[in-house]
Amino acid sequence: QERLVESGGGSVQPGGSLKLSCAASPDFFLEYYAVSWFRQAPGKEREAVSCIGMYDGTIDYADSVKDRFTISRDNAKKTVYLQMDDLKPEDTAVYTCATNLLDYCDYEIAMDVWGKGTQVTVSS
Repeated sequence: QERLVESGGGSVQPGGSLKLSCAASPDFFLEYYAVSWFRQAPGKEREAVSCIGMYDGTIDYADSVKDRFTISRDNAKKTVYLQMDDLKPEDTAVYTCATNLLDYCDYEIAMDVWGKGTQVTVSS
């Protein structure tokens, strides 16, 4: 059973919105860990998009998505969300959530648990 499962991807026009979800399996205590979203476009390296710590006060965004994307979490539902607004063609990528099994965000620390990803395509 996958411990992290992403959903919510799809195809939208520029300026549109999508809300991605990263849901944990019932036996995985995601509420204790920081969760990061990454994306990888064809032919490009994977990049960190956003992270939310165990406590909502710890949030980080890549400069490329700041003021357009919003990360949040619902620990009761074991789910982390990524609200993506004003999407641009350059946001097209496979989006994957992951955790380093720590309660704080640090992209330099290797992620231990990954989902399989969800495709986001932005085009007119």
